[in-house]
Amino acid sequence: MHLRARRSLFVLLPLCVLPVFAVAQAAKPAADPRIAQLLTSLSQVRGVSETALSPDGKQIAWVVAAEHGGTDIEAAAVTKPDAPRRLTACTSGAAGTENHIAWAPDGSQLAFFSDCGADHKTEIYLAKPKGGTARKLTALNGYAKSLSWAPDGKHLGFLYVEGATRPSGALAAMKPPAGVIGVEGLEVQRVAEADASTGELRQITPANLHVYEFDWSADSGKLAYVAAPPPGENNWWVAKLYTQPVDSAQPKVLFDPDTTPGPLHGLQIAVPRWSPDGSRIAFIGGLMSDQGATGGDLYAIGADGSAAPVDLTPGSSKTISWITWTPQQHIIASEVDGGSVRVADYPMSASGASAGRTLFTRAASVGDGRLELSLSFDRTFDRVAFVSSSYESAPEVYTGPVSGSLAAITHYNDALKPSWGKSESVEWTNEGFHVQGWLIYPADYDPAKKYPMIVMVHGGPSSAVLPRWPYAGYGGVPFASLGYFVLMPNPRGSYGQGEQFTMANRKDFGYGDLRDILAGVDAVEKNHPIDNHRLGLTGWSYGGFMTMFAVTQTHRFHAAVAGAGIANWKSYYGENSIDQWMVPFFGASVYDDPGVYAKSSAINFIHNVKTPTLVVVGDRDGECPAPQSFEFWHALRAEHVPTELVVYPNEGHGFVSPEHRRDVLERALGWFEQYMP
Repeated sequence: MHLRARRSLFVLLPLCVLPVFAVAQAAKPAADPRIAQLLTSLSQVRGVSETALSPDGKQIAWVVAAEHGGTDIEAAAVTKPDAPRRLTACTSGAAGTENHIAWAPDGSQLAFFSDCGADHKTEIYLAKPKGGTARKLTALNGYAKSLSWAPDGKHLGFLYVEGATRPSGALAAMKPPAGVIGVEGLEVQRVAEADASTGELRQITPANLHVYEFDWSADSGKLAYVAAPPPGENNWWVAKLYTQPVDSAQPKVLFDPDTTPGPLHGLQIAVPRWSPDGSRIAFIGGLMSDQGATGGDLYAIGADGSAAPVDLTPGSSKTISWITWTPQQHIIASEVDGGSVRVADYPMSASGASAGRTLFTRAASVGDGRLELSLSFDRTFDRVAFVSSSYESAPEVYTGPVSGSLAAITHYNDALKPSWGKSESVEWTNEGFHVQGWLIYPADYDPAKKYPMIVMVHGGPSSAVLPRWPYAGYGGVPFASLGYFVLMPNPRGSYGQGEQFTMANRKDFGYGDLRDILAGVDAVEKNHPIDNHRLGLTGWSYGGFMTMFAVTQTHRFHAAVAGAGIANWKSYYGENSIDQWMVPFFGASVYDDPGVYAKSSAINFIHNVKTPTLVVVGDRDGECPAPQSFEFWHALRAEHVPTELVVYPNEGHGFVSPEHRRDVLERALGWFEQYMP
């Protein structure tokens, strides 16, 4: 979810935030020495964030965290991945951030962004795959991402915010409010293109549309994109599908979910993709709570817009997150299937799609770094590459034949071993729903002992827990290193069980999904040695809301940590940066139906709380603004419930500072140790 606070509330924050943060630091309890060891081990992972196969499938490149800061781009022959070459715009010994790699259609060069220039601005560079000095192509002045070659190889397209002061999107820290709110200082993300020979820059899409995703037509003459009027962080939930000739400033609305009747009315669209013959555009449609966390059914619409889009996967028990067309007019889709990833091939016909054929599945996170669950293929779609990690294996680059054996070709993290116990997928049924989750065993597990358990609820709610190696930030897995079972459920509202399951908590936040979670706790306790008197609860974003709400509904949990939560949906509606996301889930605005918002507001049940609760948030969080955490903390103090509020300066919804990431995890671990001894 994405949010933005009312000016009056945020003006007060500098007076309130820093003293609370300082007092909390002074009162910080002595840390368990095991926590320092855990945080040190988590920081040792080399992050591998992107990979890309060359069109002929013979070369592969990837982006890896540099040992001395920044990121490196490395490339190698697929047959000799243990002899990579660094491709860089940095001078010898210098470090910088280099990413968003993209092979030219003929494979002759690799494009990427780098801030290694003299002025440290992000620019596009071109490098030969065999190495040598990278050529600076552009002179940009702003924020850029999503680099993509036009199929003819003559231009590079990308999303560009000229003169940007912050990354686009609601996860980044919001600018301090000033001027005419919602009018002045808007930063609009547009599709720009750079001539691959001269670097000449041109912005293609109109200045009054904020573009979230785009795709080139096969002839390089048109764009398909998802866009909405600014402010961009708020209006993705009312975005439309557009097409536009590259040489024209006149976009055409191809599909508007807000005005078109049918199953997508009022819902979200993402990942537009032109068919190879240019006749259709496929996309993903469904109920989505966060731009970038895509999930839904597969749809297609004629490129002329003469007919409504068709749902090609109605009734599917999977959630599609990413798609691409093959030259044979098939669609390959990455899907969430329970708590795992399934990659499937859907043959397309004029009237629809045939049943998907499974290419491979992985109980792991996968992606090439572009979009959620995106994959990199060669031009024939015979070979695939992606970055993958799981609870057992730290991230590495994997590649191989699409229907064959996939193997890791990098080995940065081979020496890392889990400091937690084994993981297993657990399943249960509740109120007619099939529910899945992941259970992590405590380190040095002894079946003869009783263990405490922490339940971690994911954000969204339209999202899912997939196995991934943890990093030195907030998450569920690290708790298992200190002797806890950890249950990470995917209750109703999550991805992975089909669109009806994702929609099952609409107008019911905190009720059905909490019952699913409690049923999961019961199911785990039947088969594992859990101490029911030492249960903890935590989560971030929607998981933070669920933590705040759950402690008002049950005394089952003996300690809780609410990260960037929501205490009062009614006040939240007027405080956040992304109020447009709420109507699809609540059915109306707070002004038209305040009762449905009050029903799920933890603050209305505050007298029921007995659970000691730590509350943490960033002071510039636009998705779940700090006043929500203040409101909950203030109420708990009035109720004489043990509580503490920690507000982190200059942080948005996703924390950036490594110091703050470590601190919040350390505090949470200490809180559970204190109240669940």
